[in-house]
Amino acid sequence: MARWKLTLEYDGGPFAGWQRQENGPSIQASLEHAILKFCGETVTVAGAGRTDAGVHALGQVAHADIAKAVTADKLRDAVNAHLRPAPIAVLRAEEAAPEFHARFDATARHYLYRVVNRRSPLTLDRGHAWAVQIALDAEAMHEAAQHLIGNHDFTTFRAAECQAKSPVKTLDRLVVSRHGEEIAIDASARSFLHHQVRSMVGSLKLVGEGKWRPAEMKRALAARDRAACGPVAPADGLYLVRVDYGAKSTSST
Repeated sequence: MARWKLTLEYDGGPFAGWQRQENGPSIQASLEHAILKFCGETVTVAGAGRTDAGVHALGQVAHADIAKAVTADKLRDAVNAHLRPAPIAVLRAEEAAPEFHARFDATARHYLYRVVNRRSPLTLDRGHAWAVQIALDAEAMHEAAQHLIGNHDFTTFRAAECQAKSPVKTLDRLVVSRHGEEIAIDASARSFLHHQVRSMVGSLKLVGEGKWRPAEMKRALAARDRAACGPVAPADGLYLVRVDYGAKSTSST
């Protein structure tokens, strides 16, 4: 029996989220079914982040225990073959240390939120970015974002159904930058609350529109009240970009 670390890319649009559930297809169930088809084993695939319905991934990480003797390249290619036509790809398979856990061993998670800021509707990016027609001030949004950096009680930016034991998190990085028509919001932390990134982005949009001054982000945070949060940004602009681990996460290190 070997524990495998899988790095994944997927389009979250057709799925009800990462987690296996009864009300729709999930990334987790799709992977488990593909592994079953390949090697005849019923496995549980554990992910680093339980992305919501519509949220995408460029570098989600998962692990699974597989008894079949197989090389990393063969496992990647076989699982990808059985995933078709689902928009999920195993980018890399690596044999992991036996005690490796994709969720609990993560030292940092990095998210990107994409806003396309233009009058014209989306075509190629439909379902993969938030289309905002009103002009946004990205510099003001970045100034506001810096009030959220550090260790805080993020109750204001936490979903009501969040199951985290504490609302206190340490936000390491929140950068807002404009690249032509696109505004990128990059967020990094060891872990996030449910809907935290989308809630922060929705409030930053109010700053970009001029409805909030940058300092009002600090007041919203200090309120520790969900009612102080702006509207939650839609899921389809959010991407799990990368998950970081210690040097001994794979058996080859």
